[in-house]
Amino acid sequence: MILGLLLTALVLAGCSASSPRFRGTGGTTNDEENELRFASRIREEERREDDRTVSVEETSRRLSGRSTPAGAYSNHTPAGLNRDRFLLDVIGYLGVPYVYGGNDRGGIDCSGFTAQVYKTATKKLLPRSAREQYGAGAPVSASELQFGDLVFFNTTGRVPSHVGIYIEDDLFAHASVTRGVTFSSLESTYYKKRYVGARRIVRDTADQ
Repeated sequence: MILGLLLTALVLAGCSASSPRFRGTGGTTNDEENELRFASRIREEERREDDRTVSVEETSRRLSGRSTPAGAYSNHTPAGLNRDRFLLDVIGYLGVPYVYGGNDRGGIDCSGFTAQVYKTATKKLLPRSAREQYGAGAPVSASELQFGDLVFFNTTGRVPSHVGIYIEDDLFAHASVTRGVTFSSLESTYYKKRYVGARRIVRDTADQ
């Protein structure tokens, strides 16, 4: 069921003709406005530097457990997270265009996406901005990343300016300025050099 929904959502997202939009919706924060200000530069840098674009087929293989690339990334899911429920919420946003200040399927920004997924999948309320989310949860190293961890990046010169949700292997889901909600690789040139850290919001029961 999850794999079928994923394939359908990814194909529709890949075929979508809608472009990211940059209109405010009344819920903007300084972080997202800063991301908006650098939108043109971010799009150009993503196109120039991203050498690890994750295809529909590769994403499907990884999430269905049929392909695990070499590397030090974990596939562990904390006991406190329902992986299927969480993935369904993530998949439900795939292809939604980037809208700074947005927080629904009409358009969403990076921290709006992470906040909405956590709200519906776990009932946990995250702060609204990437900077505030960076201060939530427990810090974790890249080698200890687990499903559902928040991953942060410096895309504008401010730390952090972008946030996504780690899935497994080297994949994370996020609201990209260029592509809207999508899966990307932590090993891509663009994101690897801009990665600044991660936070764990839901821990294993034994660690709580």
